[in-house]
Amino acid sequence: MKKIKYILATIALGCLSTSCNESSWLKEKPLDFYTAENSYQTTSQFKKSLNYLYDVVRNLHWKLGDQHVIMWCGDIGYGATDPNNKFNNFKTFLTPYTYVAGSFWDPGFSGIANANIILNRLTLTDQVSEEDKKGIRGEALFFRAYFYNLLANLFGGVPIILEEPTDSRRDYVRASREEVYNQARKDLEDAVLCLKDITETKDGVINIQAAQHLLTEVYISLKNYPEAIKAASAVINHPAMRLMNERFGSRKDQEGDPYWDLFQVNNQSRGSGNTETIWALQYEYKNAGSSYSYEMPRWLLPFYTGLQVESAKNDGSKVLGFPAFTEEKGGRGIGCIRPGEHFLNEIWEKDGDKDYRNSPYMIIRDFRIDNKEAKGFGEWVIKDGWLEAGQEVRNFYPFVMKFSRVGGLPDDNYAKNADGSYSITPLGEHVLVYAWGSLSANTSMKDEYMYRLAGTYLLRAEAYLGNNEPNKAAMDLNEIRLRSHATPIDETDVDLDFILDEQLRELYFEDFRLPTLCRLNKAVERSKKYNPYGHNVGEHQNLLPIPYSEIEKNIYQKLEQNPGYEGF
Repeated sequence: MKKIKYILATIALGCLSTSCNESSWLKEKPLDFYTAENSYQTTSQFKKSLNYLYDVVRNLHWKLGDQHVIMWCGDIGYGATDPNNKFNNFKTFLTPYTYVAGSFWDPGFSGIANANIILNRLTLTDQVSEEDKKGIRGEALFFRAYFYNLLANLFGGVPIILEEPTDSRRDYVRASREEVYNQARKDLEDAVLCLKDITETKDGVINIQAAQHLLTEVYISLKNYPEAIKAASAVINHPAMRLMNERFGSRKDQEGDPYWDLFQVNNQSRGSGNTETIWALQYEYKNAGSSYSYEMPRWLLPFYTGLQVESAKNDGSKVLGFPAFTEEKGGRGIGCIRPGEHFLNEIWEKDGDKDYRNSPYMIIRDFRIDNKEAKGFGEWVIKDGWLEAGQEVRNFYPFVMKFSRVGGLPDDNYAKNADGSYSITPLGEHVLVYAWGSLSANTSMKDEYMYRLAGTYLLRAEAYLGNNEPNKAAMDLNEIRLRSHATPIDETDVDLDFILDEQLRELYFEDFRLPTLCRLNKAVERSKKYNPYGHNVGEHQNLLPIPYSEIEKNIYQKLEQNPGYEGF
């Protein structure tokens, strides 16, 4: 009995001594679940983490929600679903309390946090080769710079966070906008030394030239124009880079031109022979790794299936001008983003559709009524006068076809008749299958550009102008104008507004417009000048508001609000 007591006492003392070191026996040892400690050890694991950063960027640009419509406001377009809707009133829709600003703030800082984890954990593992570490570090630095640059463009100064997050912080302070740009600069300068050349990387993977392209913009924001020119020139003068001036790719034998070829399926990545591509986001049909594609056709094309025209019955009734979504019209448009008159007409006045970028292949301005029950069946909506007042805002306006996959869609995207034949409209167009969430009628279903060489020329022209070399700026602008058969210009034509118009002509809807206008302090000016609802833009709205939720929870330091938003 006494022996049993001694045993129990020994066990009790052991338990007591263990209880004094709670941290050791309470600490979980992950054996069958992932933690930061066991998820960032091998090259494969780091690559998966980088894939997440690619997806943050892709999701930010491709999965458009209501909040994204305003990113196309300013001087290029406006919200078309209701002339008085939220998209057309920045004063009430773009405030610290609406979800808009957070829709860019949150993924921006999420991307930064994940890049910081990669950069920190990379120093702690011995299972990754030095060569792989170098490349992984370069990509992580690029993405951190990408998000900081975007945030600085939209919000001005934001908190700079360079450490792996370990716990919840509530003491952030804003750095200045210049400090944020400088952080992006440092990351990109380092990334250039770590990344591989564009000739050595797979399609879609960040390379030296992508970092130099972004670095050009950052240098411009810092007003370091000589370095901006140097960075852009490194891309432009690279022997593997050139503008696509000749027909190429998947549809080169069809009617079209080199600019049109840039946007046809399978032509965006360098594997197609496209030497203009710097960075293209990748998509593969029904691949779980890229399960969604760009939703721009849905948002940008008019809601043409809502167009009402006079019935053939001559009784005053109306019928649909286009009863079905078709491939030839680019898919299912819902008319959320309505291009403005400045983009649709004013910027093309000098060359009209002689400019390839405004050709009938790229911007289709009229279609024939495709309903036999319509009085004007077979006649042109615009040319023959069938468009009634009020329907030109959402239901029928020029079709921007840059993002629509027209021709060669996967077979299951086409509507079929009972006998298995294709469903064809009376005028011979191919009807598309549509169900909520389906791909064919809503999205581009192809790779899409993030950076291409024409954009680098535009940035270098901006840098040359800032460096008081308008003659060289004109030469760069003429490189892209001549490719599209536009009339050459000279240095007397060049100012910042001309460059912004040239960006509209060349890159329309390829990247968010608002960050560019905010970067240049032009959002208010050009909105008031070119947007029919520009009067609803406040003088303070060259920057987005800091989300109030971020200010509210940051209780140990004051997170300053941008001027003009404090009263909300």
